[in-house]
Amino acid sequence: MGGSLLTALMLVFVDVMKELPATIVIQPSNFDTLAVRVYRYASDERLVEASAPALAIVLVGLLPVIFLSWQIAQSRLRSTKVKRS
Repeated sequence: MGGSLLTALMLVFVDVMKELPATIVIQPSNFDTLAVRVYRYASDERLVEASAPALAIVLVGLLPVIFLSWQIAQSRLRSTKVKRS
C-alpha cells in the first residue's frame, strides 16, 4: 500500500505544480507562483524572462517522476528476485 500511496502523492504534486487556472483564481494579491509568473511573462512576450521559471517548473515536476520510475524499477527487481528464489 505504501507504493500506491507514494505514487498518488507524486502524481498529485506534479499535477498541482503545473495547474495554472486554479492558481490564477485563488492566488493572494501580492504573491506570484511560478506558473503565474511564466504566464504573465509569456503573455507580455517576454520569453527570455519566462524561460527560467518555466524550466524550474519542468525540473521540479520531473524530479518526482524520475524518483517514481526508480521506485517502480526497484520494486520490479525485488519481485523478480523473490520469484527466482
